[in-house]
Amino acid sequence: MNTNGGPPPGVLQPPGLPARKDVLAASSPWLGAGFNILPGLGTGYIYQRRWRAYWFTVLLGSLWLALQAVGPWELGPPLPELLGLALFTAAEAFLAARRARMD
Repeated sequence: MNTNGGPPPGVLQPPGLPARKDVLAASSPWLGAGFNILPGLGTGYIYQRRWRAYWFTVLLGSLWLALQAVGPWELGPPLPELLGLALFTAAEAFLAARRARMD
């Protein structure tokens, strides 16, 4: 990505669309963090329009649930691990929005 927040060299951005960094900087850090905790895993990334981070979070959560469903081991309820993932993604979404505002 360019230092000005635009698309990488060779990638055309449709006219009239704001740069990724501008969208992230305009989002509320607290709202992005809150959406990652309350409604579900990765929802704050949708608010911030960070699709790669959203799909990665969905993949991790789904993988954990799938492993728990088919695994021969007794892992107990998935709530602590999924809550940990939600807290981690909330902190990351908050810090990313704060960094984008500072630049």
